[in-house]
Amino acid sequence: MEDEVWMTVKEAALFTGVSVQTVYSWVRRGHLKVEGLDHRGQKLFRHLDVARAEMATRTKAKRVLVPAA
Repeated sequence: MEDEVWMTVKEAALFTGVSVQTVYSWVRRGHLKVEGLDHRGQKLFRHLDVARAEMATRTKAKRVLVPAA
């Protein structure tokens, strides 16, 4: 789609407040899919997919950090 917003790894990291290594981790673990390459060969992600990956991983982290009663 022409109106989609695309992000590089660095932009995705800045947008979500995580490190570049974390974004690559999302890709390795299947939370985020590389959708293309820019004119310099950098990986591109859809903005919505980045937001979904961030939500999915933060939700799981919150469940782990809650102490058992």
